[in-house]
Amino acid sequence: MKKTVLSQNAPKPIGPYSQAVQAGKFLFVSGQLAIDPAEGKIIAQTITLQTYQVMENIKAVLEVAGYSLKDVVQSNVYLSSMWLFDEFNRAYTKYFEEEFPARATVGSELKAGALVEVSVVAYKD
Repeated sequence: MKKTVLSQNAPKPIGPYSQAVQAGKFLFVSGQLAIDPAEGKIIAQTITLQTYQVMENIKAVLEVAGYSLKDVVQSNVYLSSMWLFDEFNRAYTKYFEEEFPARATVGSELKAGALVEVSVVAYKD
């Protein structure tokens, strides 16, 4: 069974996609940018602050579906420049306690003003 997920505490999709789709025990969260849900735009200028906003957006989507960051098994990270890798890692690690999810990180052209985008897959028994 498949169902879409929408959190009011995360930015609304800016295109033809869902914030997340639950398929069985898996939750697939679409790529999140550092968009402030209240403002509807990117307001942070540093990779650290953008990473925090991205992860808060992901948490909001996970929570509305009954998941948490502890359930994340895979993340895909897109950085506007690989020069941001170390700074991103320092902020990202604050969101996971012990076991980190599997991860891919690539340099990519992102929406104007965005330094980072993250999508995740969560699994819950």
